[in-house]
Amino acid sequence: MSESEPYRLNNIIRQIIKKSLFTERQIEIILRQRDHNRAGFGTSRGAYYRQLGQSRAKLERVYYTVSLLQGIGVLGQRDIDVMARLAKQVEGLKNSDVFAEREDDVVMIFERIIKQACKT
Repeated sequence: MSESEPYRLNNIIRQIIKKSLFTERQIEIILRQRDHNRAGFGTSRGAYYRQLGQSRAKLERVYYTVSLLQGIGVLGQRDIDVMARLAKQVEGLKNSDVFAEREDDVVMIFERIIKQACKT
């Protein structure tokens, strides 16, 4: 992505994306689509729309999965609260500059919280 683009993903966000169901490219597409912006994507129209379709399908599957797991009692309110708090942290991190030597620490904290939440 060029410097003028609003979708600057810092290293922490990139590390979180690697552990998610989405690729970095898919996250970029979701962000662009949300803002109705295709300009400057640097890929063919066909490839863009194919990746857009894949991204939407994955996003739908995430909604179905979370709804299912909560509905059958695998995810409780405490789990949803943990996800909401982590999402707030990601929101705060997306535009912040963290010292490079602290990035691994931040990611490890996320990993620890998620692993702990998945144990119970």
